[in-house]
Amino acid sequence: MKLALRAGLLFFLATASLFVVHAQTSTGKEIKRPPIVGVSHIGLNVADLEAARAFYELMLGFDEAYGTNNPDGSVKFTDFKVNDHQYVQIFPGLASPTADRLNHICFETTDAEQLRAYLASKRVEGVPAKVGEMGGGNLGFEVRDPDGHLVEFVEYRPGGWETQDAGKHLGARRISERIIHVGVTVKDREAADRFYKDILGFKLQWHGGMKETETDWVAMRVPDGHDWLEYMLNVHDPSPRTLGVMHHFSLGRASVNDSYQEVLKRGMKNVEPPKIGRDGKWQLNLYDPDLTRVELMEPTPVEKPCCSPILP
Repeated sequence: MKLALRAGLLFFLATASLFVVHAQTSTGKEIKRPPIVGVSHIGLNVADLEAARAFYELMLGFDEAYGTNNPDGSVKFTDFKVNDHQYVQIFPGLASPTADRLNHICFETTDAEQLRAYLASKRVEGVPAKVGEMGGGNLGFEVRDPDGHLVEFVEYRPGGWETQDAGKHLGARRISERIIHVGVTVKDREAADRFYKDILGFKLQWHGGMKETETDWVAMRVPDGHDWLEYMLNVHDPSPRTLGVMHHFSLGRASVNDSYQEVLKRGMKNVEPPKIGRDGKWQLNLYDPDLTRVELMEPTPVEKPCCSPILP
């Protein structure tokens, strides 16, 4: 009798567990990642707002389009517009001369809530319970990547700043009309790949280094656009100057030499002439007053890239 009861109980438990598994698989829907279409902006900490304005507006020609103030009326952040979808966001009040200038990086998505739910389903740490208002009427959220960098995702809404300001603040003095990539330091490429490649869907575009046998930079293109994120590898105990070189953003330009001649006309001092990078592309490096590197880059290589081909 006891054996019969025990057998019946085991059968019931097995059947119940199968039912639970079936119920979970039949009712649970896989959350798909929505498109991530490009770089929205880079956020930078600066020590002197007026000096930053002189660089980004007067030298680079980007209009100061919108921003937010603190309760005391001081500037919390302000945005220098590159195009209708991209800008450089400046935060005054750099903590110290040795503090990181990088505040955050941000990518544009078509559906912030779906992306939030997708990342939560992938067990990404720090995903908020809901999206929030990101300033200017847009929706978004932020997480930390494996290296601790703050990464924002934003969905531009019909009533948001970008939509309302479409076609405005796009002066003829802009040194470029597009941010093509942002760069951040990466300590562990495999960990970064698990986040950016395996979960977010970024794709390898190119990798290279100072030597043919080493990889110092990895270009990871957004899954649904042409912009990319650049891993800056092999960076150890960087000085503020070195960190400003690594945490950078790049502007696309058909002729880097034209950009060089233009910034000289505008009075920029101590500018090194353009050079061909290891990826075979002409580039020009400029530095803002807080030593953050602004790279101007031509889209097409003029020499064979080192180390690996540039994938389409």
